Amino acid sequence: MKQVEVTFVRIYMTDVEERHSHLVRRLHDEEEVRGVTVFRAVSGFGPSGQMHEARLVDLALDLPLVIEFFDTPEKVERILEHQKDQIAPGHVVTWPATVHE
Repeated sequence: MKQVEVTFVRIYMTDVEERHSHLVRRLHDEEEVRGVTVFRAVSGFGPSGQMHEARLVDLALDLPLVIEFFDTPEKVERILEHQKDQIAPGHVVTWPATVHE
């Protein structure tokens, strides 16, 4: 089994920011990364301490989103450099990982 070293990226944002669709399209269409997943959380909070939670009475949701993707370390570095003005500081976490092919 072949092993490929990659960098795994997790980006935190919320629905209300409405940037995730653009970012996912860019990752797919332009950057052609190896894989992308978007998760919508049922609750969470960030540096402000404000809770974001799903409730039945909510009409407009402002829920936390997590976008995850992975690719070669060089490609990830380039992508994050291009997106640095679109993602709030402190909202990106990366770590090395291994893909088993």
